[in-house]
Amino acid sequence: MSSDEYNECNPVSGWDLHCHTVFSDGTKTPAELVDLAYANGLHGVAITDHDTTAGWNDAVKVSRTRHFPLLRGSEVTAQDGHVSVHMLAYQYDPENEGIVDLFRSTREARIDRARRMVSRLSKDFPITWDDVMSQTKKGGETTVGRPHMADALVAAGFYRTRSEAFAGAISSSSKYYIPTPSPSALQVVQVVRQAGGVSVVAHPGDYSRNRILLSNEQIGALADAGLGGLEVWHRGNGTEERERLLGLARELGLLVTGGSDWHGDGKPNRLGENLTADDVVAQIVERGAILLVS
Repeated sequence: MSSDEYNECNPVSGWDLHCHTVFSDGTKTPAELVDLAYANGLHGVAITDHDTTAGWNDAVKVSRTRHFPLLRGSEVTAQDGHVSVHMLAYQYDPENEGIVDLFRSTREARIDRARRMVSRLSKDFPITWDDVMSQTKKGGETTVGRPHMADALVAAGFYRTRSEAFAGAISSSSKYYIPTPSPSALQVVQVVRQAGGVSVVAHPGDYSRNRILLSNEQIGALADAGLGGLEVWHRGNGTEERERLLGLARELGLLVTGGSDWHGDGKPNRLGENLTADDVVAQIVERGAILLVS
């Protein structure tokens, strides 16, 4: 299948390139992710926890046991003007100094922001930082964020589900919300490229995340800096946005990817609900600094 042919349709088989585990805001282990992807008949899967590679080794072990292909990646929250941009980074060298420094700073900023949000929440909800940390599965190795605050509120009986908490006190429009301090999208693209990786903008057409989306010009500037692709096939991207993004991908020579944004329990996203074609994955592997695990 050519890139042009792929750009016109959502693959019915392939790889899920957007998945989270207990090392960030997911509820399943890396081993459970790989096992479930294998059981569901996917061609392969990517682990993309926030700002960390901590789950890579566990995922690699079960991938090799299963002889099931695995891409290694991470998701990084960035900013471009007034737009919050989530960047997926694949197959980069995890020991690259730029990547190590980037993740150190983003994780420190996330923890500081999380502590300040919990302090605000505690004025109206009797939850503490320890309550939030008790919701993490890997303690200090976990990238702490709003999902763990939501789970703490659920455990305390204020909401029935994580989704309800996100629609309430954890909402980005609530008085408790504090934006995540983030590097620029341009900086992330450059750092990932220098580390030998491939960067992809996650769910760039999702209005539920941004009232204002990345413009064609902003995406073009990122492409000029080395952006590798756009995640077109994602439940948050509407039909019109998918068409816009497909056109931009063709114009700018960007890869088109798909992913579920799977987190395990607590979110409706189903593993494999949106996929990436095999030939696109092959291009990511070819461009990347590390070998495919299989």
